[in-house]
Amino acid sequence: MTYTELVETLRAAGCVFAEDEAELLLDAVSADARSYPAGDRGGLAELVARRVAGEPLEYILGWVEFCGLQLRIDPGVFVPRQRTELLVEQARLLSPDPAVVLDLCCGCGALGIALGSWLQHVELHAVDIEQAAVECARENVGMAGEVYLGDLFQPLPDRLRGRIDMLLANVPYVPTAAIAFMPAEAREHEPLVTLDGGVDGQDVMRRVIAEAPAWLAPGGRLLIETSTAQAPAALDLLAAAGLEPALAEDDERGATVIIGRLADRL
Repeated sequence: MTYTELVETLRAAGCVFAEDEAELLLDAVSADARSYPAGDRGGLAELVARRVAGEPLEYILGWVEFCGLQLRIDPGVFVPRQRTELLVEQARLLSPDPAVVLDLCCGCGALGIALGSWLQHVELHAVDIEQAAVECARENVGMAGEVYLGDLFQPLPDRLRGRIDMLLANVPYVPTAAIAFMPAEAREHEPLVTLDGGVDGQDVMRRVIAEAPAWLAPGGRLLIETSTAQAPAALDLLAAAGLEPALAEDDERGATVIIGRLADRL
């Protein structure tokens, strides 16, 4: 399959960035794969078939780029979106250094790892309810932090209570009824638990905001990605929990982040 044929195949399958994807798929196989003879079902053909069938490109490549880092991603693990870089950028601006960082609903661990790469001294903790995500995050985090399997704050050691400086949470926030309208590669390949936020999309967000103050250090911050439509209600939730609310938006990336700050002790 030539490069031109590959691009045409991907474009016909609905891949918007067919040229870029073609380059990545070619790089993912050996140099020999760039000119397979007709009828050969070698590595390139297999990867293309998976992509044409709708599998996320990141699963096929085995990695995802996030905040300039290349991180391992496995099938069945939520793929971090580029818009979520806004959350990490805001955390970088607001974080003390050294910092205790918690990445909730961590997936492959992208948020915590990215913030940690910008800080000189970080104590990193991450949690996910999915076993596949925890295994993937542990590979990415390595010796740089701890990754726990469990539901939100449940698996964390008590010694972290009142010590977390930056709490990053990319919670599921798609309303249940809207799942059917998501791109097929998300709704058919990523775990539903990583997408479905309940009737109004804020079920998990409510739980995180309600429990966060007990875990934050004085002056610590909670950052959660949400949608523009959900932001007003989310800011109200922060205020009701005793957190000072703030909002960050990036229209170009379609990104919205709510930020809650716990007051300093008197």
